[in-house]
Amino acid sequence: MKKIIRLVVGLLVTVGLYAWGFALKPIHYNVHSKKINSLKIVFISDLHDCSYGGKDQSGIFREIKKSKPDLVLFGGDVIDTESNMENALTLMKMTVEKYPCAYTAGNHEEWRDDEEEFFEKVRKLDIPVLNGDFTEFEINSQKIRVYGVIESYEMLKEIKTENEYYNILLLHQPEQFPRYIDNFDLILSGHAHGGQWRIPFILDQGLYAPNQGLFPDYTTGQYKYGNCTHIISRGLARPLRMIFIPRIFNRPELSVIDISLQ
Repeated sequence: MKKIIRLVVGLLVTVGLYAWGFALKPIHYNVHSKKINSLKIVFISDLHDCSYGGKDQSGIFREIKKSKPDLVLFGGDVIDTESNMENALTLMKMTVEKYPCAYTAGNHEEWRDDEEEFFEKVRKLDIPVLNGDFTEFEINSQKIRVYGVIESYEMLKEIKTENEYYNILLLHQPEQFPRYIDNFDLILSGHAHGGQWRIPFILDQGLYAPNQGLFPDYTTGQYKYGNCTHIISRGLARPLRMIFIPRIFNRPELSVIDISLQ
């Protein structure tokens, strides 16, 4: 009888943890483009200095390696307003040693007094810090530009994308997308944390998102606007970090994006 009780309790705890959002889940997206034959991107957003698999970040790095990316992009809020930097920097260091990377900040980095110190640490890892500018990659003989912007539209207003490149924008706040869809092939966002409390098929975009309020429209998923694809990650902040606003039916997301020829 005791064994049955332990088994039932164990199952309930497992289901509860999944429902509340402890376990990382790779989410796969398929994108088609006339400019790209084959490109795989892992997109990491809203880590908030959380750890997966201990301080060595072995859990999340194992999932990155499984995905076999050509490029890894860090999309903002990798650290929190008041957290340490170690978990984020550990993951970024491990990742850039194996894959090309780029990073743009989010609102939580901007709120810190030591944001420039963090940016300098990221640059020392040889990861470009994009703040209204871009960096270029050539992967599988394909020309790629990655741009980054935090909040200011003026940052990118004077920068012209070029059609010979596959142009990617790291745009932390997803609700800002209408400004950019005419200029970019792919926009990657986070910030909304999947709407926090989700009920599949009923409240699929969640209950609340910053800058969007109650019953938000843009918190998770893939959208198509003409030639532009917009992908919004639910992010990687875990419930222990977000104890006052826990995730419900909203597991942390590692975004894996496969881009192939249209």
